[in-house]
Amino acid sequence: MGFFDFLKLPDIQQGVREYGDTPGAVLLDVRTAEEYREGHIPGSRNLPLDELERVQKIVQQQDTPVFLYCYSGARSRQAAGILRNMGYTHVKNAGGIATYRGKVERI
Repeated sequence: MGFFDFLKLPDIQQGVREYGDTPGAVLLDVRTAEEYREGHIPGSRNLPLDELERVQKIVQQQDTPVFLYCYSGARSRQAAGILRNMGYTHVKNAGGIATYRGKVERI
């Protein structure tokens, strides 16, 4: 791993594919409720970063695969670290919806 590899953002297209290919996985959008309403990836659940302590209401088992995304990938990277510290073992930052090229739902 190079010095600047931590600056690379994940490819959300690949992250969403991996989510879809992973049985029992949960896709969490950690943006605000307002951002989520404006457009989110189908099948995702909204759990804003500042409410992450409520994750167990959505993801009861700590070995459940959890894929996270936000706008750019920064908040979801932070959320991944928090979830790992909470004991979740299969956590992946899928990236940012800003570069997503798939279908988006609006509420």
